[in-house]
Amino acid sequence: MAKITAVSPLAPLAFPQLPVIDGVAFATIAAGVRYQGRTDVMLANLDAGSVVAGVFTRSATRAAPVLDCQEKIGTPSDAPAAILVNSGNANAFTGKNGIESVQAITAAVAQTCGVEQSRVFTSSTGVIGEPLAHDRITASLKDLRASLSPDGIADAARAIMTTDTFPKGATATVEILGKPVKIAGIAKGSGMIAPDMATMLVYIFSDAQIEQKALQKLLSDYTDTTFNCITVDSDTSTSDSLLMAATGRSGVDVTGNAAFNNALHDVMLDLAHQVVRDGEGATKFVEINVTGADNDADAKTHAMAIANSPLIKTAIAGEDPNWGRVVMAVGKSGAKADRDRLSIRFGDVQVAKDGWRSPDYSETDAAAHMKGEHIVIGVDLGLGTGTSTVWTCDLTHGYIDINADYRS
Repeated sequence: MAKITAVSPLAPLAFPQLPVIDGVAFATIAAGVRYQGRTDVMLANLDAGSVVAGVFTRSATRAAPVLDCQEKIGTPSDAPAAILVNSGNANAFTGKNGIESVQAITAAVAQTCGVEQSRVFTSSTGVIGEPLAHDRITASLKDLRASLSPDGIADAARAIMTTDTFPKGATATVEILGKPVKIAGIAKGSGMIAPDMATMLVYIFSDAQIEQKALQKLLSDYTDTTFNCITVDSDTSTSDSLLMAATGRSGVDVTGNAAFNNALHDVMLDLAHQVVRDGEGATKFVEINVTGADNDADAKTHAMAIANSPLIKTAIAGEDPNWGRVVMAVGKSGAKADRDRLSIRFGDVQVAKDGWRSPDYSETDAAAHMKGEHIVIGVDLGLGTGTSTVWTCDLTHGYIDINADYRS
């Protein structure tokens, strides 16, 4: 595995203080799945009555843990539940062995933690195509069970990291009917980021009271404007999984509550942005706003074409306001566009207007914007009311350094 020695320059100043979520306990351990000298397995134990929702990659080569979770999500049960995650090995493209590993792990967790096997959800992240040494995981379960703690979520965020340079966490608390309702989430992700569902691995916990179907709809809807609007390198993982558990222990029914819904969306967007900020080799956080498209779907198509263009991403890394590459990306996207109505901005700098270079364009001002850490590219198609915002990062030589020897 490539060694990551420096924390991303776009990282938050510190890991947030995540609140204890009543009804959830965490434990981590160094099981030696692939890494040596660091934790690589995390267990989350959920009290009886917890509901679990999930969104997963639509990759045609989905990993065995993803397929297993997809079958289990939505199954009604008031029994306790558990989530187990390992890093270092994705248990993907492992055929029958992958299925057997999932069965062995879920059965062992069920027995050790006293939960139904149908209520054990697993995720794996890391190298693809290598059999998972699941015996190292199952051998650690008794120690994991013994060390479960309500305040172990920060350690859990570190245990699920692969090429991440910093652990990712976000939280929100809202007051509903005079009572606090808490949300805390963790994520991992740095490369192979172009979600078609959610993102990499994300786990969100709340003490809210809500039915599974309602939680599932919220999670699915908000995924489209958060995790499905980020990209680092245009590659969709085999293992992307987003799981959310609501324990109900606050006693507050949040169904249809706008404050809770907004807070959940904020947590999801915060985590999604952190994944981009930890993009492999990233030095710039890039926001792309597309307006005036024929419809929202076209706007997102244009936005992702811009965000995924290596030419644009390398120009941003070089702090070059090469707006001609934006014109190129819009033209190749396949969505409706009219050259003579196209306008482009870099930050507040009008670059092009109505299909021409703006007469007021200042290369100096545009170049100054490109020197910042937060780059904003605005594109207006002049066709309709469709809009979309997506987020990405620049493409530097650091990305090559990390991925050229990922398996070493």
